[in-house]
Amino acid sequence: MQAWILLFLPLVSAIIIHFLLRQKLATIAAVLGTVATGIGLALSFLLLGSTDAPAPIHWISVGDFHIDIGLKLDQLSTGMMIVVTGIGFLVHLFSLGYMKDDDAKARYFGNLSLFMFSMTGIVLANNFIMMFIFWELVGLSSYLLIGHWYKKDTAADAAKKAFLSNRVGDFGFIIGILMLWGLTATFTFAEMGEAGLTQATPFFGAAVLLIFCGAIGKSAQLPLHVWLPDAMEGPTPVSALIHAATMVAAGVYMMARLFLSVGVDVVPLCSASTIAWIGGLTSLFAALMATQQDDIKKILAYSTLSQLGYMVMAVGLIAPEAGMFHLYTHAWFKALLFLGSGAVIYACHHEQDIWKMGGLFKKMPITAITFLIGTAALTAIPGFSGFYSKELILEAALKKNQPLFYIAAFVALLTTFYMFRLFFIAFLGKARAHGAEEAKEVPPLMLAPLALLGVMSLASPFISKLFPSAWDIPVHLVPEHFGTAFIASITAFITGLALAFIFYFGKDRDPLKGNAIMKVFRNKFYVDEFYGGLVKYVQDIGAAIVDFFDQFVINGLIVGGLTRTAQGLGGIFRRTMQSGNLQNYAYLLGGGIILVIYLTVFI
Repeated sequence: MQAWILLFLPLVSAIIIHFLLRQKLATIAAVLGTVATGIGLALSFLLLGSTDAPAPIHWISVGDFHIDIGLKLDQLSTGMMIVVTGIGFLVHLFSLGYMKDDDAKARYFGNLSLFMFSMTGIVLANNFIMMFIFWELVGLSSYLLIGHWYKKDTAADAAKKAFLSNRVGDFGFIIGILMLWGLTATFTFAEMGEAGLTQATPFFGAAVLLIFCGAIGKSAQLPLHVWLPDAMEGPTPVSALIHAATMVAAGVYMMARLFLSVGVDVVPLCSASTIAWIGGLTSLFAALMATQQDDIKKILAYSTLSQLGYMVMAVGLIAPEAGMFHLYTHAWFKALLFLGSGAVIYACHHEQDIWKMGGLFKKMPITAITFLIGTAALTAIPGFSGFYSKELILEAALKKNQPLFYIAAFVALLTTFYMFRLFFIAFLGKARAHGAEEAKEVPPLMLAPLALLGVMSLASPFISKLFPSAWDIPVHLVPEHFGTAFIASITAFITGLALAFIFYFGKDRDPLKGNAIMKVFRNKFYVDEFYGGLVKYVQDIGAAIVDFFDQFVINGLIVGGLTRTAQGLGGIFRRTMQSGNLQNYAYLLGGGIILVIYLTVFI
C-alpha cells in the first residue's frame, strides 16, 4: 500500500493544484506540492531495501498475453527513489524562496508535482509498457517546466526543442521494446531473465541499441544532446531537478534495469561497446564545450552532459553498478551546484554571465562555500563523494577498454579546468557589474537546501553504507590501493587546477577567447548550425519536392486529370446527345438502327 501511495500522491497533488488552487491560492499550492514531496521522501525511506512489491493490477489480458500495472521493488528502484524524492524535496524547498514572486507560481508547483509522479512511475514500473507511458509523461512535464516562462521566445523554443529531440529517441525506444518482446514474449522485467536468452544474437543486439535510443534522447547523449543546454531557459530549480539529478538520469537507470533484467552475461558485446563509446565521446565533447561557456547554468549543463556520458560509458562497459553509483553521488553535488547557481543568479538580479560577477565569496560566503564543496565533489577530490564513484568508472574502463580510460582521464582534467575557471571568475576577484556589487546572501529558506546538499556531497557514499540492502558498493575513506586509476585521477585534478589558475585566476576577461580552437568549443562544434542546415536544406527541400508531387502530379495530373477528363466527356455527350435539336436526334436514331442491324446480321 505504501508503494501505491508513493506513486499516486504526486498525481493527487498535481490535480488539486491545477484544478482547485491555480487561480488565487498560489501559496497553498506551493506548500501542498512541497508537503506531498516530503511525504514521498519519508515513504521512500520506509521502502528502502524492500522487495515486497504489491500485487500487480491486470490491465490488458488476452489469453497468455497480459500487461499489468505493477510496481518493482528491489535495491535498484528503492535506492533510486531516495535520489528522486530527496532531490525533489530540496528543490521544492528552494523553490519556495526562488519562485515566491512568480506570477505563475501555482502552475509551476503543479507541474513539479506532475513531474514527480512521472519520474516515480519510471522508477517503480515493473514492465516496459508502463515505463514507456511514464517516460512520455516525463517528456510532457519537462516540456511544461522548461517552457514555464513561455512568453520568452527562447524558453518556448527550448521547450519545443527538448520535446522534439526526445521524440526522436523515443521512436527507436518503442521499436526496441517490441523487438525485445518478440524475443522474450514478455514486457515484465522479472520475466525477462526467465525467457531463456542464452546467447547474444544480432537481433537482440539491435533491440538493445534501439532501446538505448530512448536513453540517448532522455539522457542527452550524442547526437541528441543539443536540447539540454537550451533547457537552461527554465527556472533554475527546474534545472537542478530535471537536468541534473532525475530526468536525464532516467536513461541510465533504464539501461541498468534492462541489463540486470536480461542478465549482463547475454548482452551483446558489440552493442555494449557501442553504448560505451557513445557515452565516452559525449563525455569528452561536452567537457570541451564547457571550457568556453560564459553562462553559469550552461557550464553546469555541459558538465551534466559530460557526467551522464561517464554513467552511460559505465553501463556500456558492463559495469551498471558503477554507473548507478555515480548517478547517486552526482545527483547530490550537481543539484547543489545548480541550486547554488540559482542563488547566485537570484542575488545578482538574474545575471547569468560569469564575467559580470566576481567577488561573490565575500558577499555570499555560505553560498560560495557550498558551491566550492560541490565543485570539489564534481572534480573528484579524495574525500568528496564524486571521487569514489568516478574511481569505479575509471577502474572499469582501465580493465575493459583502455582507449576509453584515457578519454575518461582527460575528461577528469577538463572537468577540473572548467569548474575552477567558473569559481575563480564568479566568486573571487572583484565585482565587475552592478548586480555583483549589490549581491547579498540569499534567505535561509534557500540556504537550507544548499547546506543539506553540501553535507550529502561529502557524506553520500558513506551514508549509503548504512543501507547495505540498497547500495552494495565498496567505499573506503582511504583508497585500498594507489593504482593506475587513482594516479590518473589525481594527476588530472592537479593539472586541470593548475591550468585554470594560470589562465583565469585574477583575470577580468577571457584570455583564450580569440583562439580559433576555443571558438569551436564556444560555438559547441557548430552542431546546432549543422542541424539547422539539415532542416533547411534537407527537410525543407524534401518537403518542397513532396508538395510539388502532391500538388502537380497527384492532384494536378492524376486526381485532377481524371476529374477534367470526366467533365470533358460529359460536356461532349451533353452537347451532342442533349442538344434539343430534332435533326441531330434523327441522325443518332438512324446511326443506332444501322449499328443494331450490323451487329445482328454480321456478327
